[in-house]
Amino acid sequence: MRTRLGVVSALTAVGLLSACTSDTTEAAPSGGSTSSSPSDPPSASASPRPSETPSRSPGGTSDRSDTSPTPSRTPLPRPVSVEALDAAEHRGDRLTLGAVRERTAAYTSYDVAYRSITIDARGEKEIYRITGVLNVPTGRGPFPAVVLAHGYIDPAIYVRGQGMTRERGYLASRGYVALHVDYRNHAESDDAPDGENDLRLGYAADVVNAVKALQASRDVPVADDRIGLFGRSMGGGVVQKALIAEPGLAGAASAWASVSSLEGENYDQFQRDDPEDAGLRDVIERRYGLPEDNPDFWSAASSRPYLDRITEPVLLVHGRYDDTCPPRWASATQKAMTRAGVDSQLEWYDDGHAFGPAFFAAMDRTVRFFDTRLDA
Repeated sequence: MRTRLGVVSALTAVGLLSACTSDTTEAAPSGGSTSSSPSDPPSASASPRPSETPSRSPGGTSDRSDTSPTPSRTPLPRPVSVEALDAAEHRGDRLTLGAVRERTAAYTSYDVAYRSITIDARGEKEIYRITGVLNVPTGRGPFPAVVLAHGYIDPAIYVRGQGMTRERGYLASRGYVALHVDYRNHAESDDAPDGENDLRLGYAADVVNAVKALQASRDVPVADDRIGLFGRSMGGGVVQKALIAEPGLAGAASAWASVSSLEGENYDQFQRDDPEDAGLRDVIERRYGLPEDNPDFWSAASSRPYLDRITEPVLLVHGRYDDTCPPRWASATQKAMTRAGVDSQLEWYDDGHAFGPAFFAAMDRTVRFFDTRLDA
């Protein structure tokens, strides 16, 4: 059952994305070629930054019939926006270890759950129990940690820990605590009412709160100041928004095969013409309008206009043959990060969206990145 205090906020979701994730196989053949800087695919243009003082939502103002001075107020952000995610207070706690899923010489894997609490700019609170899977290396620790944000899998068929099983095991075998977040509305996590209709911005809140729950835990030997974020596909967009919402929360982040940093492009790629998403698409179009009809909303829901708030180094990893998340998206996001002053780099591999042949080479590169940046 979901525990909720106050009124559930409209801030319940993360980016309108329906990109695929890869968990069809739990291992991939080694090999694959890599190159750090091929000719970049064409870059997408960045949307202009939304107004710093967006209009207050209905009900956020009151009529005054007297002539007394009106106290100045900071306008509230749009309820469904990256600004709202940034303005909210995020609290994660009560990380509990459940059943042991697997024991190896290198690590032990547990079912886990934690509380994800968000208090929005209006003071409205939402509390969700979020499940996941935690791999803890063998030994005393404390260990560095990585929080994993998986890609899109239909919540109706998603099972606990699905989407980044290979990555979770690889990290743990190299000395990292690895926490895979199920997100709200997934597996045994609590359901968020209207979550998908509100563009899933709450997934980023759940990732932020996963870091805080790890830091608050007395049962997991984590080095609190050595925690990274790692997302793939939809999860790459989740990680970008988590970094914007809580600068300084993590020491470094990596995004593999990420969706676009512009939500209008994600909508066009994954939902505009998808007959299986017709119901959700119709609700979103009625509420927010199409990207071409309401560009301010779609820009405000995107990470790109706010990349200058990211303080952590970011490693982008992408396959040259990705036909789910076009390579030009990775180039455009990395260029936008550079313009915004983000310490970022983009690594290319001769592989597709799911990372088969190049998986081990890409993971070796990613672990080296975390080794270096989380020790800095």
